[in-house]
Amino acid sequence: MTRIAPDPSGLTSDLPKVLVADDQRDVTRAIQLLLRGEGFDVDGAESPETVVAAVQDKNYDVVLIDLNYTRDTTSGKEGLALLDKLQSLDPHLRVVVMTAWSTVELAVTALQRGAADFVEKPWKNSRLLTILRNQTELGGALRDQRRSRATGHRQVEDAAEELIAEAPAMLQVLEVVARVAPSDANVLITGDNGTGKTLISRQIHLLSECSHGPFVVVNMGGLAGGVFESEMFGHVKGAFTDAREERIGRIEMAHGGTLFLDEIGTMPMEQQTKLLHVIETGRFEPVGASRSRVSEVRLITATNADLKQAVADGRFRKDLYFRLNTVEIELPKLTERAEDIKPLAQHFLARHNARYGRPDLSFSTAALTLLSRYPWPGNVRELDHIVERAVLLAGDSAIEPVDLGLESDGGVLAAQLPLMTIEAAEEKLILNAISHFDGNVVKAAKVLGLSRSALYRRMEKIGLGK
Repeated sequence: MTRIAPDPSGLTSDLPKVLVADDQRDVTRAIQLLLRGEGFDVDGAESPETVVAAVQDKNYDVVLIDLNYTRDTTSGKEGLALLDKLQSLDPHLRVVVMTAWSTVELAVTALQRGAADFVEKPWKNSRLLTILRNQTELGGALRDQRRSRATGHRQVEDAAEELIAEAPAMLQVLEVVARVAPSDANVLITGDNGTGKTLISRQIHLLSECSHGPFVVVNMGGLAGGVFESEMFGHVKGAFTDAREERIGRIEMAHGGTLFLDEIGTMPMEQQTKLLHVIETGRFEPVGASRSRVSEVRLITATNADLKQAVADGRFRKDLYFRLNTVEIELPKLTERAEDIKPLAQHFLARHNARYGRPDLSFSTAALTLLSRYPWPGNVRELDHIVERAVLLAGDSAIEPVDLGLESDGGVLAAQLPLMTIEAAEEKLILNAISHFDGNVVKAAKVLGLSRSALYRRMEKIGLGK
């Protein structure tokens, strides 16, 4: 059996560990508060020396470092020297750099010298969290791959799903990935939502010649026309009203690595034209710049749309389509790889058992039978979520069919609650989650799909207060 997933025996419930380094203590504390509220285990440091000592003493998933530590310097030399030192200590350590004195040249230098990504001050919380989550996941994937090389297996972890391949349909996909990854060919990954397109793109990156470089993800469906050029190409200071500092774009950020464009089928025609120009020439111009720049990247795209039909309908450029799909990899639906359903379910169970402290929980025979019969419209991602919910709702020893919330004919059961008002059901769910995690509001909020502040507001509403 070929697995692209971590060995369940090696899973722990530890939070992702991040070290934040900045000479300004208020900056460090602000980031620590943000990350702790989002489920990270965070340490702080105020100098390159304390960063090195901390990394030698403890294993971190990501290190976030400032590029300047002496108040009267803006060159970034201290941070680059620290980056080099961290690379010498652990070439695989994920290091994200940040500075208020950003220039494109300094950002590119940091990326070329081994930084995984780049953040500008003042940072946007959403962008910072996305970068750290991505780098945490990718760092875990790299560790799994190195471990698997020693044991003869190939493994990689994705935050939402693990890809376990026993089914012939998935084994064929992995064979194509192994052949294509070492080349520099553009790859188009197609398939329904939840089938593992992001996971496969990361595996291609890890097996490629540019695996040492950054892996930059862009959700094309989330880029409005007004921010497309700035996000993809970057901008110079003063290019528009809010352009107070230069910003490096995603294309240049991915220099020497892989640029993964998800939901490529949602791009408006105008954006398609601009992307095609970059692919054809290898050059781009930041907003407001007078000179074009070059960035060498491995391009991987993904979509759940029928691009051939979009081309026929005039919604997608034919020349761009042929540029993107030098090799096309279509991922099967979960029901088309039925042999993987039970192994995947067992794998997710091991992961969530470890996360929620329920090591003795298992599936009943009836529950496994129900899982194998369900049509899984949400594919592997849905299976993961169903198993996680079952771990939270199940009794002491086994997950039963009722805990899954599924019907054998594929319908979804009504919530297993007595008739009550919406307000009463909400109160019951909140109390159950908080009780399960022994009062840990952060964990309870995550399971309930709420932010911590939103959960606090609901707790106040039902009289629990802060």
